[in-house]
Amino acid sequence: MTTSESADAFVERFLAECKAEARARNFAKGAAEIILRVLAARGVQVPVEIQQQVLSCRDLSQLETWVNRAATADSIEDVFCS
Repeated sequence: MTTSESADAFVERFLAECKAEARARNFAKGAAEIILRVLAARGVQVPVEIQQQVLSCRDLSQLETWVNRAATADSIEDVFCS
């Protein structure tokens, strides 16, 4: 393998990782927005601090938990209190 091929492989790998990270960020952002929309549709008031917490969350597992809870929530505690 030549130095050029090694550099090309590095660049390809770097770009692939960047794309994967961007997809994960976009997925997290979309999930966070869905949580807030579902809660709004259910008439659940979400304090600004919690809105910010949800929108800044990048933990896909946590977001999935909140989405599932938001679907049946009658109160903010139903979603964010374990």
